[in-house]
Amino acid sequence: MRVVVQRVSEAVVSVDVREVGRIGGGLLVLAGFEAVDGDADLDWMAGKLVRLRLFADSDGVMNRSVCDVGGDILAISQFTLFASAKKGNRPSWSRAAPGELSRPLFERFVKRLSVELGKPVPTGVFGADMRIALVNDGPVTLCLDSRSPE
Repeated sequence: MRVVVQRVSEAVVSVDVREVGRIGGGLLVLAGFEAVDGDADLDWMAGKLVRLRLFADSDGVMNRSVCDVGGDILAISQFTLFASAKKGNRPSWSRAAPGELSRPLFERFVKRLSVELGKPVPTGVFGADMRIALVNDGPVTLCLDSRSPE
């Protein structure tokens, strides 16, 4: 499982012209899955995301988590995180889990995030062509991989 996480002051996801998810301050999480991903990957990533200290404390040091600041998480499924551009100029998506595997992984991941965060986690629409608007706060952007935890 691989994610790109951004600290945001706000984020919104729309499908066509209809808004389907919105948060204020918190984390925008773009999540991709491989066929080998399982519950251990989901648990590790959900726990890591809600505990990452990406928000400033009273001294201006990134020492507080999204839970500590009462922030929100917006989760978007994004298979392109497993793109390979080794050969030629057209990326290959062969490492990404197909929809019939990644959809239930994403749904379980969002449930785990909601439990860890203690409130609902809005999402986009799985498989849809989405538009995401965000205000990156910092900017703070990290890439995390459950198979290569750093």
